[in-house]
Amino acid sequence: MADLKTHYMGLELKNPIIIGASNIVTDIENLKRIEKAGAAAIVYKSLFEEQIQLENLELYERKTEYSERNAEMISLFPVSISGTSDIIEHLTALRKAKDSISIPVFASINAVLNETWVEYAKKIEETGVNGLELNFYSVPEKDDNGYEDIEDKQIMILRDIKAAVKIPVSVKLSSYHTNPLKHISDLENAGADGFVLFNRLFQPDIDIHTEEHQFPYSLSNSEDNRLPLRFSGLLYGNTNASICANTGIMNGSDVIKMLLAGADCVQIVSTVYLNQIEVISSMIKDMEKWMDSRGYSSIESFRGKLSKKHSDNKLPYHRAQYMDFMMTTSQILKKYKIIN
Repeated sequence: MADLKTHYMGLELKNPIIIGASNIVTDIENLKRIEKAGAAAIVYKSLFEEQIQLENLELYERKTEYSERNAEMISLFPVSISGTSDIIEHLTALRKAKDSISIPVFASINAVLNETWVEYAKKIEETGVNGLELNFYSVPEKDDNGYEDIEDKQIMILRDIKAAVKIPVSVKLSSYHTNPLKHISDLENAGADGFVLFNRLFQPDIDIHTEEHQFPYSLSNSEDNRLPLRFSGLLYGNTNASICANTGIMNGSDVIKMLLAGADCVQIVSTVYLNQIEVISSMIKDMEKWMDSRGYSSIESFRGKLSKKHSDNKLPYHRAQYMDFMMTTSQILKKYKIIN
């Protein structure tokens, strides 16, 4: 039978399937079902400093809405809210999650202040988790910050965290960088043990009937995995850090594609929401069946086979635009039944 073992940030995983950060993993019973279904590891729900601060500010404003309304108000400024109780609650839940299952558990954080990143990382390490994922993303709202400011800040945060903790640290990146490969190289030099490609960012929408913003929760699909596939194939053989493909990994075939491109493992979330936790078992069976049918005894016997490094045809990794000799206009029209 095929051996599905792989490695991620120095840890041996029984297979390449990791459950990504989401609300699914906050329920202990779900965690037990996830382990039983065969997942190799989980990433616990991210700790967002911005969300904690916003929630505490809203609570403060509700509690103090009618206080100090007199001619001699004590202060014009709100009292600073630390959010300590929310952090303790998150750490307690993280520790319970770690203790409830035997597979590796990784934590995930996104902070605002540089010192908070380090503070959170140190507190999280104390829970006994197997590693830490830095959820890096930036949504610039002004044109006065260059890309160097954003990337240099991320590199500095990573360096500070690596100096403060002993557990392995991965970086979950947005694809919105001028040159993701250069930034990944700089982050690896700063100590990153792994990379998760890529962060699926929230995108707003507008309801034209109410003329208001709406906030849809859009799950991914298999077509969304082409970007992480491309960069997994580009990174294979060019980094010593682990490669974890994320977004649009819906079935066993999608996992196999990522491994052929060069990923060490994958993270899944949307398919678990759509197809229930037990989809993990079918994904594992599909992988085993495919490997057995081709005589692959281990993942390492085919991982990276279709990466840029090992492909005779480098074109898929060099070109990004449509090319007539790859798909002619008539082929496109026939595919979508516009012509016979």
